[in-house]
Amino acid sequence: MARSELPVPAEAEQLPETRFSRAIDRQLERLGAWASWLWLVLLALIASSVVLRYVFGEGRVELEELQWHVYALGFLIALSLGVVGDDHVRVDVLHERMPLRWRAWVEIYGTLLLLLPFVALVLYYSLPFVHASWAVGEVSQAPGGLPYRWLMKAMLPLGFVLLGLAAIARLTRATCLLFDWPGRVHGDGKGNANGNAKGAVDREASLR
Repeated sequence: MARSELPVPAEAEQLPETRFSRAIDRQLERLGAWASWLWLVLLALIASSVVLRYVFGEGRVELEELQWHVYALGFLIALSLGVVGDDHVRVDVLHERMPLRWRAWVEIYGTLLLLLPFVALVLYYSLPFVHASWAVGEVSQAPGGLPYRWLMKAMLPLGFVLLGLAAIARLTRATCLLFDWPGRVHGDGKGNANGNAKGAVDREASLR
């Protein structure tokens, strides 16, 4: 088999992990595993609402509002998981064709110039939004609606804090590939801050 035909290891096409990214990604994945049950809860709420409305002729406003809240919570948590798994749909057709080194530069510029400023902007405006709701004890305006509207609104900054952490974790993976900082970790979880021989070999393989 010619050298050009040798299969490229799967890990060579991935950004290296750092201590920070591994810690954040694992916590977000645990949170995502818990949050995945929200979709079953949402299905149960929708089914209950449909049965009450069309079988018993009774509509419940609180069930309809709870559906919106559960969906919003699941969506906000899923934003950060999309960054962890690089599962977001990319609008360009060039990214997947780029060498890994170029993709790392796209990650750095995209995160620093677009994603993190957007996260900061949402946090800047959402925190006063939540505080104002809490200060007046906001409840649903619909008769029979849910109380504590501020609690649901607080999920917005929480979701974007998680998104910001996921973005920073991915940023460290890109800088690790390009600049060997911060140090990468391997399967045993030990750091490689000084760039030992194994780290150098891995980095060379990932840049090919």
